[in-house]
Amino acid sequence: MIEFFIPMKKIPTVTHQQKKVRVVHGKPQFYEPDELKETRAMFMELLAPYAPNEPMDGPLRLTTKWLFPKIKGTTNGQYKHTKPDTENLLKLPKDCMQELGFFVNDSRVASEITEKFWADTVGIYVRLEKL
Repeated sequence: MIEFFIPMKKIPTVTHQQKKVRVVHGKPQFYEPDELKETRAMFMELLAPYAPNEPMDGPLRLTTKWLFPKIKGTTNGQYKHTKPDTENLLKLPKDCMQELGFFVNDSRVASEITEKFWADTVGIYVRLEKL
């Protein structure tokens, strides 16, 4: 099992779905805008220290808890039910985890628990375990 918390000043809301497309010589080319590249690099840097020596294999559960800075009218630990969507939050860090060797392939993640909250302490909690 791997378990850690990454404290942050702000949770990035740039998502993998924000890739762009351009047409070159009549063919579409997908690319990442600068903000998405920067967010990917940030996740790679923050996740790298927790990467295992060997990628995990077999059925896995990935639990993430996204702790956003409280805003007026919210309380610590209150569920956040506004944008961004949980599936959009998870895609980029999950891709980075695969690239860093947390698991053989992200298809090994058979169970995902993703929650988002308003919190006094901002950051991302991650737990990866074998099922």
